[in-house]
Amino acid sequence: MTDSKVIVAIRGDAPTLADADVLVRGCAAAGATRVQVNLDDDLVSGAMRIDELDPPIAAVLAFWAPEPGPVLAAVDDHLGVRIDAWAVTDRAPLDPELPADGTRIDALSNIAFLRRPDELDRDEWLRRWLDDHTQVAIDTQATFGYVQNIVERPLTENAPPVAAIVEELFPMEAVSDIHAFYGSGGDQQELERRMTLMLQSVARFGADRNLDVVPTSRHDFDLSGSRT
Repeated sequence: MTDSKVIVAIRGDAPTLADADVLVRGCAAAGATRVQVNLDDDLVSGAMRIDELDPPIAAVLAFWAPEPGPVLAAVDDHLGVRIDAWAVTDRAPLDPELPADGTRIDALSNIAFLRRPDELDRDEWLRRWLDDHTQVAIDTQATFGYVQNIVERPLTENAPPVAAIVEELFPMEAVSDIHAFYGSGGDQQELERRMTLMLQSVARFGADRNLDVVPTSRHDFDLSGSRT
């Protein structure tokens, strides 16, 4: 059976890394084969953040499992705050080899929750995002990891109407240096060129508004050999 991917937005109080370790063990016992925990911690506190939701997203959990239901129930049991979850289909235009032993990935991991504008139907919205925008994003930013998650359906009651969830990895310097974020090498003219191209591109599918952007530290866990 092919594993399904689920992304969970944890809202309200942020879990600690110690909380995350307990949560990961619970996911493993419920059948998850892989878990990714993204925490908005002090290491990324200087990065740009955009909040549409109230309470805001404090952390993000992704898991892979043959049957997502029991794992999602375990997540809900372990957390005393609101969660929203979506089943997603992912694709990774930039997919680096990363450690999966729970250590922190050496990166600023930005996660963006996108909404589809009413004036665009789903097919046209996906075309503009996946076909037109993808290469622009790669060419104008210093990303070395880039995952596009298409939301297939909500898995929790009253989940916000999110259409897609984007995961991007930037050098840690991007937390406080806009040139490091855009890869412009300190050249102000090049920075402005890249920013202009990026903003024009995201505006075509509505990702210049009505979105949440959560800067995080990312920890990956390969659980394929663990069920305890």
